[in-house]
Amino acid sequence: MSQPQEQQGLVRGLGLRQATALNMIDMVGIGPFITISFVVGAMHGPHCIVAWLLGAFLSMMDGCVWAELGAKWPQAGGSYVFLQHLYGKKWGKYFAFLYIWQTTIQAPLVIASGAIGFSEYLGYLVPLSKIGAKAVSGSLVLLLTFVLYRNIKDLGKISVLMWLVVGGTILWIIITGILHFDAHLAFTYPENAFSWSSIFFFGLGQASIKTIYSFLGYYNVCHLGGEIEHPERNIPRSMFISIISISLLYLGMQLAVLGVVPWQQAAASKFVISEFFEMTLGAGYAKLATGLILFIAFSSLFAVMLGYSRIPYAAALDGNYFSIFGKIHPKGKFPYVSLLILGGIAFIFSLTLRLKEVITAIITMRILIQFISQAVGVILLHYRKPKVEMPFKMPLFPIPAILGICVWLFVFFSSEMKYMVGALLVILSGTILYFAKRYVYS
Repeated sequence: MSQPQEQQGLVRGLGLRQATALNMIDMVGIGPFITISFVVGAMHGPHCIVAWLLGAFLSMMDGCVWAELGAKWPQAGGSYVFLQHLYGKKWGKYFAFLYIWQTTIQAPLVIASGAIGFSEYLGYLVPLSKIGAKAVSGSLVLLLTFVLYRNIKDLGKISVLMWLVVGGTILWIIITGILHFDAHLAFTYPENAFSWSSIFFFGLGQASIKTIYSFLGYYNVCHLGGEIEHPERNIPRSMFISIISISLLYLGMQLAVLGVVPWQQAAASKFVISEFFEMTLGAGYAKLATGLILFIAFSSLFAVMLGYSRIPYAAALDGNYFSIFGKIHPKGKFPYVSLLILGGIAFIFSLTLRLKEVITAIITMRILIQFISQAVGVILLHYRKPKVEMPFKMPLFPIPAILGICVWLFVFFSSEMKYMVGALLVILSGTILYFAKRYVYS
């Protein structure tokens, strides 16, 4: 089982403000700016707002699960720690191993997706060849690794400054949209838009994969549990503040775009926010907005890499992963080997993968082992140990957890077959490795 924070050598240097800022800049990366077009295209109309509402709903329901677990076990590693506690000594090790195995693949995918999205959006300002775009995405990963190679307290201060730019940019988009809003564009729906047919639900499923990708990160503070001050209070608070705030900002931003850019144009656009500013304030402001979006993408990847670097580190402390991942920087007191290896794998992925496929793979791969397993585990914990002390307990238990499971299953089965099969193959290969390690090579 993962060691207490005091034994890990980490410093609880992040307060509520820093924790919330890290959560929010994780959530608001390049995701919403590149997925708006995908979402509108999947739903074929301005009723795509339903997909954003579903993403917000799932984040809140699943956030209740994460809030309970993060407040109860505030240690580095997040799900790695939670799954061990939830499923006990025997099966907890198995689920935790599957999660680490999955994380070695999907964490660099997440970082690479942001870096690829950054390079693609940079194309609005500077036309790039395929090789040039790959050079940009790879260089970005290297730069992020360099920036993160320092003490956690310094990173907390940086995160707050980054969030001011992130929040200010989205508010600028919303206010500009309000001043130029055309209700006819935003609220004129295609015929049979809400038919509740199989076509509607197929489109909703495809769109929701993209909106949920944009919401991912509401749990980032749990990965940093060993470095949060007063975690029993600050972890749940930072999560719900993040989810509610980002939900309102995303909904406002999508409505702002729909009220300015015809949905057919938005669906086909690679730079929808830049075109939004071209149509409202002119080309100069469009370039400024594009620059801010690129800064937001960098800020999000900053938070993502910071959180994920703590997961292999926590596993290494347990002896469940390569011991080298458990090394702490002697002066900065951060897991520098884990950070460097994660950055190296992400660098390779950023040079070899395509964005749209990566987004779907990221979501589908994580649903069964991470999100659904945790929600089921929380329900089982309460019924097996009804008197267990929980610093935070979700309201209306177990309804939020059950609703979250239902939506996750809907999203999973909305994915293409190749992604579902890929997710199952990751589980199968991890299972084979786990039992081989345990019974053959032990």
